[in-house]
Amino acid sequence: MVGRRSLGRRFGWLWAAYAVSAYGSGLGFGALPLIAVLVCRAGPAEVSALSAVGPAVGALIAVPLAPWVEFRRKRPVMIAVDLARFAVMATIPVAYAFGRLGFVQLLVVSALVAAAKIAFNAAGGAYLKALVRPDDLLVANARLESTNWSSIAVGPPLGGAAIGLFGPVTTVVADALSYLLSALGLAAIHDREEAPRSTGESPVRAGALLDGWRHIMGHPGLRALYLNNLLVAGLIMATEPLLAVLLLRRLGFPPWQYGLAFAAPCLGGLIGSRLARRVVARYGRPAVFRTVGTLRAIWLIGLAFVRPGVVGLVTVMAVELAIIINMSLYTPVLATYRLEHTPGHLVARTLTAWSIGQQVSIATLTALGGLLADVTSPRTALTVAGLLILATPLLLPRHERTPRREPELPRSHHA
Repeated sequence: MVGRRSLGRRFGWLWAAYAVSAYGSGLGFGALPLIAVLVCRAGPAEVSALSAVGPAVGALIAVPLAPWVEFRRKRPVMIAVDLARFAVMATIPVAYAFGRLGFVQLLVVSALVAAAKIAFNAAGGAYLKALVRPDDLLVANARLESTNWSSIAVGPPLGGAAIGLFGPVTTVVADALSYLLSALGLAAIHDREEAPRSTGESPVRAGALLDGWRHIMGHPGLRALYLNNLLVAGLIMATEPLLAVLLLRRLGFPPWQYGLAFAAPCLGGLIGSRLARRVVARYGRPAVFRTVGTLRAIWLIGLAFVRPGVVGLVTVMAVELAIIINMSLYTPVLATYRLEHTPGHLVARTLTAWSIGQQVSIATLTALGGLLADVTSPRTALTVAGLLILATPLLLPRHERTPRREPELPRSHHA
């Protein structure tokens, strides 16, 4: 049982740090666009730019950060990134208090936080691989996945209530403080992480920036899973703004029903993540990739058939629940496979490449979905996304192949 297996004190602190940060981000979910509208009087174009351009710029900033993260101790990097996120987010309530908060500041904060998140996740994945035994990686990833979904289920409704009671920057303050608490939790681990030894080679050489993508595309299993993930994540996320317009404007759903339609199904993430280890033990990882990878894609088309009233609300919740259960089962298995099939000296760059590709895919497909909805209708765009995602299982690996063993970099590169 995932919840009963001890992974040690150090993982306990890592998990606690991840949890407090995840719940802080859950509380602050959607806070920047809301502040842009309420405080900066931003229009639709500016809000869209904040949601798309900020993370896209953050992904570009993260590219040169990957080698820098790779060749340094991972826990100090994670602590530094948490402190940086705390400082960046704290500028918002300070500027608001002095009446100086503007849209440009929100855009800069969005980009810096997006870049920091990619760097933190890259360092965190490399650190997790060194922290727990190989046999425990799936258990560890499932616990982190469970925490992530529970924070999404609980955080946004509480954050919305807090904003209503205490003002628009309340959840930003909570989010900023969560990064500070996360840094303190990571500092409490007190391990002796070995520093990577330098060979005199520049970590920011052009080749080092692309090593993560080179590893992914050179590994048959990772390449198939990566391409599949780009399309699945991009198409699923592209439906969110389309569904918001359809439910709130066209079908007249009240905001609380809209929030409930997305928050309640996130509890399904607790189900899927807790099943991951037992499902892999019983059916094997290739079967999980094929079957669960397919099941997480086939439900999206159901959003095209949403109707007004209670039936429509139940339809959205049922579709989202089915997607989330399968995603939360699939994701820790994928994360474990990715760590197992990536050499230690490439983990940070590989995870960075993965995150950047996913971010760019989401931004691109969201923009294309919005254009299609403008030309046709939100329901038509949802239908197209639902049909396109049905083809994504063709990209999943048919069986688990072991590629030819690539030569390791000098041992001095290893963490």
